[in-house]
Parts: sequence; C-alpha cells; structure tokens
Amino acid sequence: MQLGLGLPISNPRLLTDWARRAESCGFDTLALLDRLAYHNPEPLVALSVLAGATSRIRLQTEVLLGPLRATALLAKQVATLDVMSGGRFTLGVGIGGREDDHAAAGVPITARGRLLEAQLTELRRIWRGKPYQGTTIGPRPDTPAGPPILIGAFAPAALRRVARHGDGFLCAAPLAWADKLVRTVHDEWTAAGRSGRPRLVCQMNVALGAAFAPARSAIAAYYGRDDWGVPIADPNELLDTVAAYRTFGADELVLYCYADDPNQVDTLAGVLGLI
Repeated sequence: MQLGLGLPISNPRLLTDWARRAESCGFDTLALLDRLAYHNPEPLVALSVLAGATSRIRLQTEVLLGPLRATALLAKQVATLDVMSGGRFTLGVGIGGREDDHAAAGVPITARGRLLEAQLTELRRIWRGKPYQGTTIGPRPDTPAGPPILIGAFAPAALRRVARHGDGFLCAAPLAWADKLVRTVHDEWTAAGRSGRPRLVCQMNVALGAAFAPARSAIAAYYGRDDWGVPIADPNELLDTVAAYRTFGADELVLYCYADDPNQVDTLAGVLGLI
C-alpha cells in the first residue's frame, strides 16, 4: 500500500517545504483539497509549483470540484500540469456540496452531477486530440489519453460514475463505513464490463504531538463543525489504522494534517518507518 501526504491549506508559502520533505522522506503522493469560497490555495496552480520543486513524488487533487470550472480550460490546465510534471499527476475529481462554492462560480448546485458527467466524457475526448466546440485543445498530455482519474463519491449515482469514467475510487469515508461504498463501486465496475478492478485511494486525518490542536481547529473551520474528521494523535493508533487500511485493500492511503508545521512530515515519516 502506498502512502500519500495531504497538504495543509492555510499557508501556501509553506507548501514547497512540505513537498520537498515529503519526497525526501519517501512518501508516494502529495494531495491537495479544493474549495472556491475559502482561503485554500487553488490546487492546480499550487501543484504546478510543487511539480517544479520535486522530481519523483506524484501529485494528486482530492478532490478537484470539476463543475466549478470550464471544461476546455480544465482540460488544458490538467494536460499542461501532466506534461510539465513528467506524467506525475492524478486528477481526483468530484462535485462538492457547498452552496457558497457553487454560488461563487455561478453554477447551480442542483446541476453539478449532470455537469460532471458530461465534463468527464469531454475531458477524455480533448486529451485524445478530438475536436471540442469545433477546435482542438492542446497540449496533449504526457500520459496517453490523459492522466488517471479518481472519482470521489458517496451517493449511488456518483458511485456509478466511477465505473463509467474513472480509473479508481477516492474514498473519503471513515473505514468504519467505507466497506459498503467500496463494494458498490466494485459491483458497478463489474456491471459496466470493466476489466480488473478500480484503484482504491483512502484518506484519514492525523496530527501528532503539538500539531494536534492547530490541526483540529483548522479541520473544524474547514468543515464548519468540530465533531468531524478529528485527527489521530496517538502514534500507535496511527500504525494500527494504517495496518487496518492495508488489510482493507487500499492501494493508497493519504494522510491529511491540517496544521502548518513542516516538521510534521518528518514526524509522520519516522513513526511510519519511512526514514
């Protein structure tokens, strides 16, 4: 099972330090959240900077809110990042559920599923060099047919979208109730006639030592509630939880720490045995 690092969002100036440390410590992926009506960095712009600051580690959005963006421009941005990172980018995409994000983008929140469905089809066509609105849009991605797409989902219709358009499932649900979601995705995958199985990427929040209090405060501010996503603070519990996700069958587990201190990278890597 690969291990990724979810980057904090409150101080973009620190992210280059986080990225370089994560790569040197042996993490496999850097991941970044997406909101519009919030003070987080725009993920494609931020990950482009981090691509230039690193050479090996993969870059991933978790999840980019596709319907808030124009399809042609999104296709061009993603392809550019894929090319300039040497094919290290994975597009994690979803619809989001915040009224303020959709209002700021001028996108009806009730149309977000339909918009993403059409968008995913068009992104693949654009990346293959097919015309869009009568013209072709470059550059062509470094990865043939475009970078891998992970789809974050909870609702049945969204879980079916993984089988129709995705390469894998980004499961943000706690392990205690992730099993039903994953089984539904596998059933839909089989029903759609897809070979193999979808890649499974899971998430968890963690903040060790002095990082716990600022991380919990940042998570509460982000979600607007203080009882959601409380980070794991005990190293032994962290190791047990990572082992549980490995047994569960996750291909990758992304550890999110909302606290800013880059020393948290080294602390986590030490506990996990990466260094």
